[in-house]
Amino acid sequence: MKELALEDSESYRRFLRMDVSTFEELVALVSPSIERNNTSMREAIPAAERIALTLRYLATGETQSSLSYQFRIAQNTIPGIIPAVCSAIYHHLGSEIQDPESENEWKVVAEEFWAKWNFPLCLGAMDGKHIRIKPPPHSGATYRNYKGFFSIVLLALVDANLKFLYVDVGTNGRVSDGGVWGKSKLRQAITNGDMNIPEAAALPGLASNLPFVIVADDAFPLIPNIMKPYPGSNLSKECLIFNYRLSRARRVSENAFGILAARFRVFGTTILTSVPNTKLIVLAACSLHNFLTNRSKNTCIPEDSADREDILNGVLIEGNWRQNTNQLISCQRISSRGSNYAKDVRDRFCNFFTAEAAVPWQDNNYALH
Repeated sequence: MKELALEDSESYRRFLRMDVSTFEELVALVSPSIERNNTSMREAIPAAERIALTLRYLATGETQSSLSYQFRIAQNTIPGIIPAVCSAIYHHLGSEIQDPESENEWKVVAEEFWAKWNFPLCLGAMDGKHIRIKPPPHSGATYRNYKGFFSIVLLALVDANLKFLYVDVGTNGRVSDGGVWGKSKLRQAITNGDMNIPEAAALPGLASNLPFVIVADDAFPLIPNIMKPYPGSNLSKECLIFNYRLSRARRVSENAFGILAARFRVFGTTILTSVPNTKLIVLAACSLHNFLTNRSKNTCIPEDSADREDILNGVLIEGNWRQNTNQLISCQRISSRGSNYAKDVRDRFCNFFTAEAAVPWQDNNYALH
């Protein structure tokens, strides 16, 4: 690794998915939790090597025999190294995934969505993806999802800058996005009023206040705090414009998941360990995603990594992550009509987007969603 760092910094970055200085910062943070003392019987594997091996596993999903060969580490020690390092990474970097704690912090999230993605009062974009696993012994079909493979679900809320605000991982793959949402601590916190979400706010031209909302796709329920697209194919222009505007905001979650899976190719494999260890792997990867984004966004998420829109010509330019052939699988869509109040909230957002908040390019671009 030292030779690679000195001779070819770009190959080093591709090998570990981070540059030398970021790796050294990570080692300084995590090492105290994983250092081992030498004994009379054997010399301990240095913490930096344990971390490098784990990062390589996350980057590629390689087999233990391949990792053993590359790092000259006994294969029978690797099953203990990876979960221990992932646990330490999440312990030290878990604070990188931080949902806002105050009304003002939530308002900052919403202001960024309005400024970058033209969607007001937005607390984040939510999505759920399946993580392939080896089913636990005697679990039957508990973890078998609608696609026929075994999985646990990663539910995440993403901010306007493609960073994870909240992650919930571990629900068995048989549960739909709506079911995952129903079981999540995020739903419980919002329902119980524990999130310090701001009160409903006024928007220009609307007679009554609108609640702050999360944007999501058809796999989630339509409720006053979750906006999803209008269903159907025979929609009015106004509804299509709403769907387009919602899609622009929701695209941040799609891009965040896509970049996560493209950077950490372990998500393109079946993770051959226990469910608790798989959860540690997922949490470590999400923490690293935010850690890398916060340290060097231009390096870690170059402009061509994420989808971007040529609004003048009505063209969606796909991000490089879409070249990854092993993308994460979305959860199954559900049918949810929503309450009359939830529908009314959506209708008022729709009216806002076609009146006071109309943008000059939406009439040409609403087919992009």
